[in-house]
Amino acid sequence: MDLATIKKTAKEQLQPYCRVCPVCDGRACAGEVPGMGGTGTGSAFKGNLEALARHHFNLRTLHSVRTTDTTLSLWGQSLAMPILAAPITGVSYNMGGKMAEEAFADVWIGGALQAGSLGMIGDGADPVMYDGGCKAVKAAGGQGVPVIKPRGQEEIIKRIRHAEEIGALAVGMDVDGAGLITMALKGQPVSPKTRNELKEVISSTSLPFIVKGIMTPDEAEIAAECGAAAIVVSNHGGRVLDCTPGAADVLSSIAEKVRGKVTILCDGGVRSGADVLKLLALGADAVLVGRPLIVGAFGGGRDGVALLLNKMKNELVGAMVLTGTSDVKKVSRDILF
Repeated sequence: MDLATIKKTAKEQLQPYCRVCPVCDGRACAGEVPGMGGTGTGSAFKGNLEALARHHFNLRTLHSVRTTDTTLSLWGQSLAMPILAAPITGVSYNMGGKMAEEAFADVWIGGALQAGSLGMIGDGADPVMYDGGCKAVKAAGGQGVPVIKPRGQEEIIKRIRHAEEIGALAVGMDVDGAGLITMALKGQPVSPKTRNELKEVISSTSLPFIVKGIMTPDEAEIAAECGAAAIVVSNHGGRVLDCTPGAADVLSSIAEKVRGKVTILCDGGVRSGADVLKLLALGADAVLVGRPLIVGAFGGGRDGVALLLNKMKNELVGAMVLTGTSDVKKVSRDILF
């Protein structure tokens, strides 16, 4: 299995929902929601890549770093890399449906584990999508993280109980899903959450709770104060609100407020191991990857997902050596120009 074959197969399987462009930057699919694009003009999708591209490394080779440590521990699980598979769902209406939702979840979770990492599963407009994802997490011995849409309180807590029953490592809610067009089209009401509602949801479980979709320092502090174990700095891949900044643009200001209080994850536009190292330098503890791994899943199943994760890990190692970084748990802001 090689990258060229994976991309060729994925292009055949995903067309016309995803063109598997040479550069996955949201230009060809702008406005395609449902689909793989960014909402409206697609500027929020493109902004994620542009924000990362504005950061450059200081090349350093006069140092003693010979080997690197890419391992870390999250929620009691040892990982080979700080790169996780983001919560993805909606195969039927976002990716063309040539793979069943449950099969996709199995590939997603299994491929991440094969690479020594973790996968998250999402909650979609059809409630059975969350159930299918939970089956994959259960089959993996609980080594996965279900992430729930910001539904009504009772519906969220019902899904939290399901996550507990399958022995999931953690559970979360993507609050940035409050404006998803696909949820509205399918009659699945979602909405923003008040501080009290968020606190009620988090306090309903003993599992580590992740709040995904944080883009401002004040909301990061609210999540921490409400008891979140982790946040994900994310604009939902640019799929919910046009004209937002890229995640890399806001990450450092958020990290200044809550670093040490919560685990900080970040997603949006990650296409290489160099991108991963940039986000770690800006304050993330680990990153999530979505669209590139979808190509891996459709182009090569579990092996495809694992291959792309390991490719990013190898690129991360190369970038670490050439910036004098020995450990992903100790990445200095000074490596950035």
